[in-house]
Formats: sequence, C-alpha cells, structure tokens
Amino acid sequence: MIHRGACHCGAVRFTVRLTDGIETARRCTCSYCAMRGSVAVSARLDDIAVLQGEDNLTRYTFNTGAAQHFFCRICGIYTHHRRRSKPDEYGVNLACLDGHGPFLPVVPVMDGQQHPRDTGVSRIAGHLRFERVEDNA
Repeated sequence: MIHRGACHCGAVRFTVRLTDGIETARRCTCSYCAMRGSVAVSARLDDIAVLQGEDNLTRYTFNTGAAQHFFCRICGIYTHHRRRSKPDEYGVNLACLDGHGPFLPVVPVMDGQQHPRDTGVSRIAGHLRFERVEDNA
C-alpha cells in the first residue's frame, strides 16, 4: 500500500510504501531522536518518492554522520531519515502520513544510546503508551 505524506506546511509532499505498515512503528533514545520525539515507521530506500518540495528539504547529521535526518526548511517538521542501524532503510515520520498520527496504544522505544552499530545488539529500552481519555460529557 502506498501512503501519501507531507510536512506541516505542505511544501514537501511525498509517497511511501512501508515495509510492514505501521507494525514497524518505534521511537529511539539517541540524543537527537529523544529531543525530536517522533514515531518512525520503516521503508526501503527505493520506496519513498518526493513529489514536491525536494528543494525545501534540509539534511542534518551528527556524530558518525551515518544517519541523515531530513526536515522541511520552512516549517521545520522532520519527514524522514536514513537509518544508521539499517542504512538500506528510511525511518518515516508516522505523523506526516495522511490518516495517521503518533498516538498508538504502545510504541517500542529502541535503545539508541547503546546503538546496535556500536554494541552489535538491537535492544528495546522501553515502551511508550497512549490511553485515550473518554469524554464523559
């Protein structure tokens, strides 16, 4: 299934085929992801196509420079990143995809502080949980 996505202001628009729907949803504890706070889902490198606004994408790298984080230079929203842990994949901001948002019942949080490229082990550090409050009115 192909999903349509965009940044907040709509300057960047893209399509993506996810490797396993939203089943790959996760967060990370590395210094950058912890501050960014988004939920990412997985796509192969060839399965994302920027339809509009590629010139509005800005890339940010840090530390080893292997992970490449892309965001809209106008509204600042992170759209996707090339993963350090799996360089043949992009992590895509779930909240940028039409009809989706980051508020899933349970999201695994991967240990990015003890990164699998450094330790050889991929480890879940914890889980984020979201419980919708029922409106009693």
